[in-house]
Amino acid sequence: MSSGTLAKAPAAPGTPGPADAPRIVPRRRPGQWAAAVVVLVLLGLALVSVVRNKAFQWDVVADYFTSDSVLRGLWLTLWLTAVVMVLGFALGTLLAVFRLSANPVLRAVSRGYVWLFRSIPILVQLLLWFNIGALYPSLFGVRTVDLLGPVTVAIVGLTLHEAAYAAEVVRGGIVSVDRGQIEAAQALGLSQWRRWRRIVLPQAMRAIVPPAGNMLIGTLKGTSIVSVIAVQDLLYSAQLVYHQTYQVIPLLMVATLWYTAVTTVLSIGQHYVEQHYARGTERTR
Repeated sequence: MSSGTLAKAPAAPGTPGPADAPRIVPRRRPGQWAAAVVVLVLLGLALVSVVRNKAFQWDVVADYFTSDSVLRGLWLTLWLTAVVMVLGFALGTLLAVFRLSANPVLRAVSRGYVWLFRSIPILVQLLLWFNIGALYPSLFGVRTVDLLGPVTVAIVGLTLHEAAYAAEVVRGGIVSVDRGQIEAAQALGLSQWRRWRRIVLPQAMRAIVPPAGNMLIGTLKGTSIVSVIAVQDLLYSAQLVYHQTYQVIPLLMVATLWYTAVTTVLSIGQHYVEQHYARGTERTR
């Protein structure tokens, strides 16, 4: 026997070897498989009924899916969503700072704002802002009806509504950071800006990103409500077409498919952003 080679000792008679070890068999779950088959069959039948139902008029859907009016409405919807999210989170962050302030007046203002704008339905808010001229005929020497057009009213109403929820999202993310880490950073002599940038913000984003992503998707779909004040978003553009052609279902399907496509893209982006801020944690999926 060469040096460095270990000889395997023979197994004692009657001792079970690896081949004799009991084999673990997964537990059979016929109920789960049967339920899965039933669900797949039902989904297949629903898909076939949608595809083969002539009332959907898929040829009309294809004709209008990339029409100029629909694409203009889609662009306005995306632009309105981006503006409202940026302004809403800017104002919401300020309100969150007020809420965490030691000043009781600022805390009361933040609490009152969040309470008020979360209590009033967004449709009621938009209608109130749209008819604000009945209360204030002129602002800054300009007629209110000229100062606040439909798009401006939509931005103001949606932003104020969004800020109330963004304030709670940001506040929840900040308070989720362990206070001990902030105190340790203070003991090391880090400035307040470095504490926020290196300690608080990266950890707070783990708690902020998921609800913020949900808010983004909700805002995208929620912009469809501005059609009641004649803002030519995606839904209103589809409505203008079917009011002329009376092809209601196909045009609603055009809007539905666009909302679904954009929401899917945003959901994928949210997934990767969450993974980025979840680095270093046990669960990153």
